[in-house]
Amino acid sequence: MPASSKSLKPYWITVGIGWAVLAAAAAVYASLLKIPATLAAPLALAFLAEYPFYLLPGFKNARDRFAAVGKPRAAGWLAASAVLPWLIYALGTDHFNLPALIVMSSIAVLLCFWYVAFPPHPVADLLYLCVFAVLMLLKVFARVYPAPWPKIEMSVLGHVMLIRVMAFSFVAIRGSVPVDYRFLPTMRESLAGLRWFAMLLPVTGAAYWALGLFELRPHPLNIGLAIGTFFGILWVTAISEEFIFRGLLQPWFEHWTKSSAAALIVTSLLFGSVHLSMRFHGGFPNWRFSIVAAVLGLFCGMARRSTGGIQAGMVAHALTVAVWKMFLR
Repeated sequence: MPASSKSLKPYWITVGIGWAVLAAAAAVYASLLKIPATLAAPLALAFLAEYPFYLLPGFKNARDRFAAVGKPRAAGWLAASAVLPWLIYALGTDHFNLPALIVMSSIAVLLCFWYVAFPPHPVADLLYLCVFAVLMLLKVFARVYPAPWPKIEMSVLGHVMLIRVMAFSFVAIRGSVPVDYRFLPTMRESLAGLRWFAMLLPVTGAAYWALGLFELRPHPLNIGLAIGTFFGILWVTAISEEFIFRGLLQPWFEHWTKSSAAALIVTSLLFGSVHLSMRFHGGFPNWRFSIVAAVLGLFCGMARRSTGGIQAGMVAHALTVAVWKMFLR
């Protein structure tokens, strides 16, 4: 690991640019919704506090520097960083309460110290992912991050915290995982993702239409919003889902079953199953959307097999969602 601070320059540049963009976006958003400055300030600070930690798993030099203090201490700092944004939000909006603090602290300690307490093992790995999935599906953070203002959804802070804690735990504390956790695809990976998107779009579109889900927007989404949606999906939803399903589960199942085809099918079906809870176009279980998601998972899994990493699948995944949101209800 490079010892000089120069090796952290890309990380800190990204943090600085992101802080500037987030601060500007918060000011514009607060003005549009007429949020009082006394409320807007702590909400913005909570996001600004989360942002550098969210980046941490995706920058190897910064991640290695953080983990170099040893697993127990790194896990302790990671747990403290997981609670920090909630404390800023709760104290700044008068939503602080002891039960919510206990919930946030318990989640942070459980997930951050998991691989300090348990050695890497298939059972420990799968149980960790089950805990992660349960927390997401039960919408725990909607309870500890109540909306402080109309149209302000703060539970996203809990979700992004959970994603980066999970990613850091696997790549830095557990270690030896068969995936490179990176936010930016290379040119080769971007082109591969574009090719796989071109192949999957007609198939997922046909499945969407055949299942009665196809409903065009009266007017396509603004191109600026569509581009913003692409990057938002790429760096939050796609990176986390591709990391779990194509980065971890697919190679694990391939190793356990000795069959790449079986691993591809199983992980695609699992990917589809986690979308059963989607509430649009019908309630739970949403079998129709689950089938479409499984088809998407199949193509993203083939992208991983062809490139050896998750980044091409991230691009194909994000493009699919962005096009869907641009043209369909």
